[in-house]
Amino acid sequence: MKLIGLFFSIFITSSLFAQDSAWKKAVDTNSVIVHKDQRLDMLVKKQIEINEVTSRDSRRVGKGFRLLVANTNKREDAIAAKTQVYTYFPELKPYLIYQSPYFKLKVGNFKERKDAEAYQKRLNTYFPKGVFVINDVIEVKLDTDTDDNP
Repeated sequence: MKLIGLFFSIFITSSLFAQDSAWKKAVDTNSVIVHKDQRLDMLVKKQIEINEVTSRDSRRVGKGFRLLVANTNKREDAIAAKTQVYTYFPELKPYLIYQSPYFKLKVGNFKERKDAEAYQKRLNTYFPKGVFVINDVIEVKLDTDTDDNP
């Protein structure tokens, strides 16, 4: 019985060494086969496009000036001021912002303060409470140097 056990253990041990030598042969070749799904390439291209669009949008803003036309806690007054801006100055883009408890109406995208001051004088006739030039982050048009100037 001991003899049979000895032969059996030698047989198992030799078969284990055979598998080990086959594994070493596979490792020694230094080759790896990767089966990649082609949809991964499409996803990478899509992510590149998304990154390009978002970075392009972030490049369209910059430091500049806007005109603060209304600063009120009544929404109706702010909307009325926005309507006046649309009526008399269609070339200026209005921005109605709510910062609790006030509604602020800012207009224009000016790179230069002197351009904003020129519009300030014109807007003062329609808004007697005052129009103020403020520093703000503006939308910059990439194709031209001037933004809201006629």
